[in-house]
Amino acid sequence: MRDAVIVEAVRTPVGKRNGGLSGVHPVTLSAHVLRELVARAGVDPALVDDVVWGCVSQIGEQTYDVARNAVLSAGWPESVPGTTVDRQCGSSQQAVHFAAAGLVAGHYDVVVAGGVESMSRVPMGSSVAGQSPLDQDYLDRYDGVAPNQGVGAELIAEHWGLSRTQLDEFALRSHERAAAAQDEGRFEAQLAPVDTPDGRVAVDEGVRRGGTVEGLAGLKTPFKADGVVSAGNASQISDGSAALLMMTSEKAAALGLTPIARVHSVALAGDDPVKMLTAPIPATKKVLDRSGLRLDEIGVFEINEAFAPVPLAWQAEIGGDEKLLNPVGGAIALGHPLGGSGARIMTTMVHHMRDNGIRYGLQSMCEGGGQANATILELL
Repeated sequence: MRDAVIVEAVRTPVGKRNGGLSGVHPVTLSAHVLRELVARAGVDPALVDDVVWGCVSQIGEQTYDVARNAVLSAGWPESVPGTTVDRQCGSSQQAVHFAAAGLVAGHYDVVVAGGVESMSRVPMGSSVAGQSPLDQDYLDRYDGVAPNQGVGAELIAEHWGLSRTQLDEFALRSHERAAAAQDEGRFEAQLAPVDTPDGRVAVDEGVRRGGTVEGLAGLKTPFKADGVVSAGNASQISDGSAALLMMTSEKAAALGLTPIARVHSVALAGDDPVKMLTAPIPATKKVLDRSGLRLDEIGVFEINEAFAPVPLAWQAEIGGDEKLLNPVGGAIALGHPLGGSGARIMTTMVHHMRDNGIRYGLQSMCEGGGQANATILELL
């Protein structure tokens, strides 16, 4: 029976907006992790059947099929194709799902899944160019409300009774955990530092140290007057790329490679597009039901920190152990390079599982339109 396993996973450091990676073309970032991926695995890139790449703002430097452009920029054989996926913030997690499905179906023997976003160079929303992607029937269905992620985060906080202090405490915890992971070298094995004309970027740039609840409380709440969501408890605008080398167990054995993890179960869910960010809750329930696993069998949960209300509402509904939720920090501290985030999170999770002998890990992330991917990996 065919399966889908991950044999290597790498990522760039996540750069701050207008930070160390802002001078690097998104195709160059993507090509960098592609080269690093096969170099670490010792695999001939000619064996790769496809590169499935997530990217949200597919305009300007990120258009014209950024996946294929990255393959050619990396110097890989012209025989290697690439395709670019948009499921909003979950684009590169969806790329992993498509890659796994292709392996199980026999469409691929070796495939790369990943993604990229340079939010410094291709600003969020730039693909809209003043035109609405929503037609009148859509707007009529939701009483003329055009969804807004920040407003959705405020609605979630209100629905689950989450206070500003709770959100800010969660944000500080994300930074504290990420800082501890940096200090202990827990990210080093997954990172592919990037050399730029201005110097080498070797660490995630968004991690802040020494913050206080009192300091965060002074930040404005731009989405709602007297609201609770601020820049301090939301994900950072970022640049970055990540990639995972996937194949069947049979192919890994033939190549003499030892897989890290197997894609155990996957699921998708849709939910209210106005609240927008709640779908990780039904997606998690669905993937657990599909897997046959109990919640207490999962040793790490990665729920994307698009805004602090998202993982906190998820925790309130699902009940996962707080110590196992985003144990090395999340997007509030590490950043959220949209189309690259799903692969960044999965790269971080699979390394954390290997480093700590964790058998099962679960990842989910909210996505535009009120959607979510959920993935359970099994350590091998």
